[in-house]
Amino acid sequence: MARAATTTDAFNAVAEPRRRQILDVLAGGERPVNDLVTLLGLAQSQVSKHLKVLREVGLVDVRDEGRQRMYRLNGHALKPIHDWVKQYERSWNDRFDALDVVLEELTGKEQGDGGSDE
Repeated sequence: MARAATTTDAFNAVAEPRRRQILDVLAGGERPVNDLVTLLGLAQSQVSKHLKVLREVGLVDVRDEGRQRMYRLNGHALKPIHDWVKQYERSWNDRFDALDVVLEELTGKEQGDGGSDE
């Protein structure tokens, strides 16, 4: 089966590290493209290309404010990714709980040694 085009699938869109960086910045609030260019240290053409993909999949919304275009995160569009990751949450929690037990046992053994060589 062919892979979905990046521009039609949120999973593929966020697979690109630079796009995730843009989303991370926009999670802090709305920003103009020039702010993104400065914060990410990328050329404006690169940022614009990534923003276009993010807009096309609905992860980013844009509005005009005077001469600037303001970009903001559309958290609702991240829900399919959240729902998919949530499937693994129970497994992660079970593993962390098991790790806690092991760490408590190790800590108990270290404290029980007493450090004495008698």
